[in-house]
Amino acid sequence: MIEKLKMQTPNITEQNMEQIAKLFPNVMTETQDKNGEVQKAIDFDLLKQSLSSVLVDDADERYRLDWPGKKAALLKANTPVTKTLRPCRDDSVNFDSTENVYIEGDNFEVLKILQESYLGKIKMIYIDPPYNTGKDFIYKDNFAAKKADYEEELGTTDEEENKLFRNTDTNGRFHSDWLSMMYERLVVARDLLTEDGVIFISIDDNEVHNLRGVCDEVFGEENFLIHFSWRTDGNFDNQAKFKKCHEYILSYAKDEQYFLAPPVIDPSVPNDSKLYKNEIINTIVKNGPKNPVSSVVLPKGFPANIDETIIEKRVTQWPHYSQDAVIKNGKLFEEVEIKSGWSSKSLLIDFIKNKYKVVTDIKGQSSRFVISPTGAIEVIKERSTIQSHVISSLENLGGPQKAGAEIKSLEVVFDDYPKPVELVQYLCKMIYRSDDIILDFFSGSATTAHAVMQLNAEDNGNRKFIMVQLPEATDEKSEAYKAGYKNIAEIGKERIRRAGTKIVEDNQNKIGIDKLDIGFRVYKTGSSNMEEVYYHPEQLSQDNLFSLASNIKEERTPDDLLTQVILDLGLELNLPIEERTMHSNNVFIVQTNALVACFDDNINIKIIDEVAQLKPFKVVFKDGSFSNSKDRINLEERFKRLSPETLITVI
Repeated sequence: MIEKLKMQTPNITEQNMEQIAKLFPNVMTETQDKNGEVQKAIDFDLLKQSLSSVLVDDADERYRLDWPGKKAALLKANTPVTKTLRPCRDDSVNFDSTENVYIEGDNFEVLKILQESYLGKIKMIYIDPPYNTGKDFIYKDNFAAKKADYEEELGTTDEEENKLFRNTDTNGRFHSDWLSMMYERLVVARDLLTEDGVIFISIDDNEVHNLRGVCDEVFGEENFLIHFSWRTDGNFDNQAKFKKCHEYILSYAKDEQYFLAPPVIDPSVPNDSKLYKNEIINTIVKNGPKNPVSSVVLPKGFPANIDETIIEKRVTQWPHYSQDAVIKNGKLFEEVEIKSGWSSKSLLIDFIKNKYKVVTDIKGQSSRFVISPTGAIEVIKERSTIQSHVISSLENLGGPQKAGAEIKSLEVVFDDYPKPVELVQYLCKMIYRSDDIILDFFSGSATTAHAVMQLNAEDNGNRKFIMVQLPEATDEKSEAYKAGYKNIAEIGKERIRRAGTKIVEDNQNKIGIDKLDIGFRVYKTGSSNMEEVYYHPEQLSQDNLFSLASNIKEERTPDDLLTQVILDLGLELNLPIEERTMHSNNVFIVQTNALVACFDDNINIKIIDEVAQLKPFKVVFKDGSFSNSKDRINLEERFKRLSPETLITVI
């Protein structure tokens, strides 16, 4: 059966209702919507009673952070959007090969768009949102009020009718508007984090107390990690009673028990300091009579701390092997199965999967494994005497002045207050893996992208970044505008281009620098590629039936359609894309065979067999691409024979 793609973000409210219905079927009821249609609903009084061991009354007093608009913000966070992303190859660098992404658009909409493709895949989020000082801009989504009602608000409206407004303290909702803006974004962003993921949020005195309350609710108090105090390098208010020289960074884990203790220490301590003494702990795996028997296959090449020997197969002693273990050149000559009473089997398997490189356990201890002369598996744990001692006061990492100088050195103009590269690098070092995805959805001048590329150059890592920035117009009187930058997104993209080039130049003699990913794919938010009738076919009347030659908007390209399909199917934006010509048709192949798509108006039925030979997981065609129903039936039959596991979909 050919399925039809929904081409919109998931309805989180419906998903949550399904989960509640599974747990508490008694709270499900039916109501009528504004059109009189019957729909499923939840009896919230019954739900509250189901979650309480005492009689629930109607008292409103409770411990929580509340503000006008909070419920509306949560509703918005759970509501699907039909926006999509459109690729912009002209603004990109190495579009076909890069794994980095830069997205222009309202970050709330972008987070919703990325919700399926990056669910549980982002290891670290760093954001530097508006501090709500009364001078910076606050997002005001879907702005539709009359101009006369907001004459005091000085802002800009983008092509999608979203507006930024300057949130002054004369606004009666001064704190509420900021809280709603942050709340709805953090609710969506949390779902993008990996199980062991972490978020860092820069803030100052104006809203740090409220932000802590919001984050406690969104991420859970138990997942609070640390409240950094970051010493800046100046910009003090000389008229203030106290000269403030600190800002803050709040940090929360997705799930604190899975977040490894960071291998980062005081940045002011030199790397060659005597404080970096390592404590080596050798543990010989021995049989414990109360431990369950564990069995694992040690592959050929597994390391040993002996040169050449044969450890004879053991039957009665622990550990024992399924065959003789032959050691040559300090490694297993061929694979063997070992059985023992050791309970840390999972860590050993992680070590093998990590190609015998050091792995880190839940306590932050680094471990490696070798075969000892006795034939046992020896666990070598390494603990720095001050490893995992991350201080709450961050100094010697620069501030706005240093950050401004960094941008200026690239001959890029930015009039705001960016963060220094070294600060963001420090945060990035708190995650162990060097191939994770790092997201910044208030990217500004793209400091985070710069930091990721610089760090990859230093340690040969392969971290990927996703930057999101609203194309907020620059002030016509600003230096940035005079330099030709009409919006902040243009500044960010140019900084990445120049920073990448400089990093390669500065490291031209370093081995592997030619493989450093300094490219990025640019995408811009826009309305759906599909006509309204695609989402509401029941509204199609006989009068306009023949005026709609296609349910796809005329100006949309195959690249546009492919991007929306990739997002709709939950695939990542940085996957490799190959274009092929098959029997005069243009065919897209995403990540070898994850997805094959063709959006030509007239498809040569001969391409079906060629596509099926690729054994794709999913194929997508335009609904109107086939000249008759016979071809569609033939399409299904050919795939059933040649690639029965392939999911066939149409738009």
